[in-house]
Amino acid sequence: MTISAHRGLRWRLQLTGLALGLAVLYGVGIALFVLTVVGLPLSLVAGVGIPLTLAALLLTRGFTDLYRWAFARLLGVAIGRPYLPWPRGHLGSQLWQLLRTPTTWRDLLWLLLNAVVGLLAPVLVLALAGGVLWYASLPLLWAILDRAAGPEMAEWVLRTDFGFWAIDSQQTAYAGLAIAGGFALLWWLLTPHLLRGYARFCGTLLGPTGAATLAARVRQLTESRAETVDAQAAELRRIERDLHDGAQARLVSLGMSIGLAEELIRTDPEAAIRLLSEAREDSGEALAELRQLVRGMHPPVLADRGLPGGVAALAITHPLPVTVVDELPGRPPAPVESAAYFAVSEALTNISKHAGATAVEVRLAYADGRLVVTVTDDGRGGAQLVSGGGLRGVERRLSAFDGTVSLTSPAGGPTVVTMEIPCELSSAKTTPSSGTG
Repeated sequence: MTISAHRGLRWRLQLTGLALGLAVLYGVGIALFVLTVVGLPLSLVAGVGIPLTLAALLLTRGFTDLYRWAFARLLGVAIGRPYLPWPRGHLGSQLWQLLRTPTTWRDLLWLLLNAVVGLLAPVLVLALAGGVLWYASLPLLWAILDRAAGPEMAEWVLRTDFGFWAIDSQQTAYAGLAIAGGFALLWWLLTPHLLRGYARFCGTLLGPTGAATLAARVRQLTESRAETVDAQAAELRRIERDLHDGAQARLVSLGMSIGLAEELIRTDPEAAIRLLSEAREDSGEALAELRQLVRGMHPPVLADRGLPGGVAALAITHPLPVTVVDELPGRPPAPVESAAYFAVSEALTNISKHAGATAVEVRLAYADGRLVVTVTDDGRGGAQLVSGGGLRGVERRLSAFDGTVSLTSPAGGPTVVTMEIPCELSSAKTTPSSGTG
């Protein structure tokens, strides 16, 4: 569910729950800071300090990740995760590497500053919500106390210690509803801004710096390049193997058949004709194998009909009913079309094998400079991006174009695979179209 889908009472109630959770977690942050500060000097003089500090740093990462998740989920404030993979080696080496990492000290600085200002926004939100509940409940409280112990007890309990005026009757208790309305208005208006401001404050220390973002980008591109080189090498080996075992063998057989036919043409014309007939069949089969091989490199349907036509062709041959929704305003570059085509093909293959679905939808769209391909099925759900799986192969294929793959698959479905590839479109179209295979 998107943030814009519930910007009303329900959303603000969720934010109030977030404020309550932040207030509860406030003490956890202080404990983690103290644990780390105590563990660091102990690491120099006692062996127990090293695992203690490592545990504190690991828990701090999980603690800050919880804040990142909550802010992104409820406030739409995304805070990047700046951490490098957890270091390897013996415990002392791990601690030394972590202490040399700026993100470790930024986390500790955030824990310290959060101990000073971390309660401000949550407590204000809770105070506003508490004011609404208290003043709105005054009429009911007066009625209960008056019935149970008499008006004197009700007046004594609800005296001005709990409000701005003397409450001496049911009528004056009803005046609390007006103040509750004022608190409700403030709660409604200020809660999102207070918590967003707090989230942005946290993001200044918990998010990646420009240098960290650049380093992560370089690391990602390096890994992507290595995976692309490996994938291309594997593809070349596959093509070489297919040529050697298929078309090349048939062409060798074709040459031998024609050679024998030349020798027999004068002495045994009928045998020569049979050999030439076999050679013709071999040439047809070799041509079919070469076409199939080329189709695996760049399907001809893409050149003729573009990505929507190619996906529609996949839909026609798929065992399940596949609806193709084309919302592309133009045509992506040929390499991007090819990558997206094979990505959709792999996703459809996975659905037919594992999803237990009855219907599939493939949606092609373009937004924010990215080709967005969404494959949705109504299967059992529970799918995951596992190492060696088909979707990991799709991820590697798209990474060559700086593309991404995301998967949403709750138990019971539906499963949604979203693939995005940065590109520019050309050949603008007039209207989107859709079809069913």
